Order: sequence, then C-alpha cells, then structure tokens
Amino acid sequence: MKAAISRRRFLQTSVGVGSGLLILPNARTAFAYEANNKLRVAGIGIGGQGRSDLDNIARSEAELVALCDVDHSRAGDIFQKYPRAKPFKDFRKMLDQMEKEIDGVVVATPDHTHAVAAVAAMKRGKHVYCEKPLTRTVHEARVMRETAAKHKVVTQMGNQGSAENGLRRAVELVWQGTIGEVREAHLWFDGGNGPQKRPTDRVEPPATLDWDLWLGPAEERPYNPCYLPASWRSWRAFGSGIVGDFGCHTGNLMFRALKMQELWNGSNGKSSKTIIRVESKPSERDAEGYPSSLVSKVEIPSRGELPPFTLHVYAKEKPSEDLMLGHPRGAWGDLLVGSKGSIYSDNPWNTTFVVLPKDKFVSIKAGPPQTIPPGKGHHHEWVEACKGNGKTFSPFEIGGPLTELMQLVNASTLVEGPIEYDILTGKIVNSSKANELMHRQYRKGWVL
Repeated sequence: MKAAISRRRFLQTSVGVGSGLLILPNARTAFAYEANNKLRVAGIGIGGQGRSDLDNIARSEAELVALCDVDHSRAGDIFQKYPRAKPFKDFRKMLDQMEKEIDGVVVATPDHTHAVAAVAAMKRGKHVYCEKPLTRTVHEARVMRETAAKHKVVTQMGNQGSAENGLRRAVELVWQGTIGEVREAHLWFDGGNGPQKRPTDRVEPPATLDWDLWLGPAEERPYNPCYLPASWRSWRAFGSGIVGDFGCHTGNLMFRALKMQELWNGSNGKSSKTIIRVESKPSERDAEGYPSSLVSKVEIPSRGELPPFTLHVYAKEKPSEDLMLGHPRGAWGDLLVGSKGSIYSDNPWNTTFVVLPKDKFVSIKAGPPQTIPPGKGHHHEWVEACKGNGKTFSPFEIGGPLTELMQLVNASTLVEGPIEYDILTGKIVNSSKANELMHRQYRKGWVL
C-alpha cells in the first residue's frame, strides 16, 4: 500500500463503577475478572495482520493465553514471542479446550474464515476483535451483528482509522450541519483487482501449512501458491477485493457522518421495507475475481430526518474534478457533497480531511466546539471495554452494516442491471440470482 497509518490512541468513554464493583457486559466472564485483573485473549490467524493486533493487545496489558494459526512456520516468530500462550492450528479445538480460560478473541484470518471463527467465539460468550472487512458475505455480516447483540459481548472491527481525531472531527462537523444537507457522496479507491483464472496444476502445500484448515468453510480446491500468503484478497472465494478490503477504511467517514447504521435499525419509518438500490458497471464480470475497474451507483434511503442520498463508488476510476471545488483530487477519496460545502478526505483511513471550498471555511478549526472525545487507542479501547470500562467506537452494530454495504457492491458486479436490497430482511427483492450471492454454502464441518 502506498499510504501508511500511525496507530494512535482511540476513544474511551468512562462508565461508573460503584462500591468497587466491576460490572461486566457478559456474566460468564465475571468470575475470571475476580481472580485475574488482566483480560485473557486468544489470537486466531496470527501470521499476518494478527501480529500487529496481538502486539497492541499485549501492550494494553492483556494476557495472551492461546495462539492459533494454520501455518506454524509462517507464524513461528509470534509463537516464540509469546511462549506462555498455548499453540493451536484449529480454532474450534482451541475454543473447546480452553473455553473457561479465554475472555476475548482476536480474529485476523483471511476474510472467508472471519465469520465462522468470530461467531463460534461469541456463542461461547467471548468478546471479539475482528479485522476488516468483518466478513466475506452479506449474510455473514448480518449474523455477526445479530450474534454480538444476542450474547451481549464487546466487539470491535479493525478499521483503525476510527481511532484518529481527524476522522472523528470530520464526522462531527457533518453532524453539526457545517456542510449542510448531504444528498451526494463519492468513494474511490486507487486501483482495482482484475479477473482470476483458477489454476489446474497440483502443487504440494508447504509441510507446515494445514491447507484443509486454511480453506475452512470455502469450497474444496487444491492448494496453489497463487492464493497465499497475501494474494487471497483478489479471489472471491477467500477475499473481498479492493472495495471490501478498503471500503471499511475509506468509507468509514461517510458511513458514520451520514448515520447509515440507522437503516439497520429500521429508522426510515416509512414502510415495512428499507431498500438500497445498487447498479454497477465493472470492467469485467468474473466469478473468480474482482473487476479491474468499477463504477457503482448506490441509492440510499432516508435515515430519520436525514434525506436520501446517492453514493458513487469507484475502483481505479475517479469522480469529476469539478466536484473538488479547486482542491486537488487524490488517488483515494471520501467526498461528501453538501448544500453549503463539502468534506473530503484523501487518506485511505480518513485520518485527515479538508472542508471545501477552502476559502469559505478558513476558520473551521476554531469551531463549532468538539464534542467527541479524543481517541486513546483502537485495541486498548476494546480491552478496556471488555473489562467494563467504556464502549468501543467500531462495534459490530456499525462494522456489520458497513461491511454489508461494501459486500453488496461486490455482489452487484456479478449481475446485469440494478439490484434492490431490503435491509430489514437481508434479501434481494428483484433478482433471485443476485439473492444467491448474499451467502454461500459451507463445506461439511463448518457452521455459523
């Protein structure tokens, strides 16, 4: 990636603790905290992004008690770094054997196994930090959100830009009406992916890799080095392409500022259906991979008093420079067009922003007053929230719908014409073919 992010500190909101009693969000973890002041955390998928996640968790004074990865060679340095943590290859066995010794789980596997791992943990009452995108399919995102709510566990999606004061300030300015009524938004990514051709040759997997466990719920196929360690992101069977991979980062400002999560709460209040309409024009419609370039139009209904708006999504393509009001158009972008002005972030993680036109908003830093507290660390906040101290800023009630939206755009690139998605039922109402893309059949032995 061309851009880089400093993982600064995140939002923490204090909660009252009376008479020295710690009130925990899940009763099954209460006894653990009586005996041990540290959150006991297990890692699932530790050879890639999981390295950084676990280091941040450990610095937040959590105790790493179990580590799970399907390739003990690639993740060998992490096993050595935390020798007191019990090693595993299969997270299902880890959860079965150590259920009473684990309070929270960090999931940083490839996208296609996020849901099965996280849901299994949440059903056991474990708090979950899961990397973005939250899931590989629309249906999985819904199940993640619903499971977290049902079991009352603390959750956090790994879109670390949420911890940045720049993002929060931009969101706050939109909430306070600085740019007026927003009816148009643009989201663009610097590049696409391209179609993929499934290899036919058979290659023996590395001796240290359990290929069957790496496949997880995905359809059976022979191992090939074209899938991993990192290229899985471009394959629909395993990853989510540029839109899914970075949509939860770059689209974070837009989603929060325009309160899109309210749609999943049924807050349009006008009918029994809440429809998002998506039409995509990809460079290719490829069942194995994602398009090289893309232009999508997403019609978003009203959210309470907020008006409907149109979201334009681009991969490799860009919106018109006329929308920039004289400001340079970057390779990445999250642009909200309001009746009084626009807010634009050219950072993939939305860590910085500018209000346009700049000459009209020269004094914007002086006001209105800031009401969202500064961040104190994305991972640290999850650890503290698990212990009953405050709330997370990117829980699955927000991360789930944001992922759902991005995966809906991905699904739309496989069908001709517009699709109409009913948020309240999780169904495509105008295309049975498109509706089949909301989920996929799991291999035997893997369940949500």
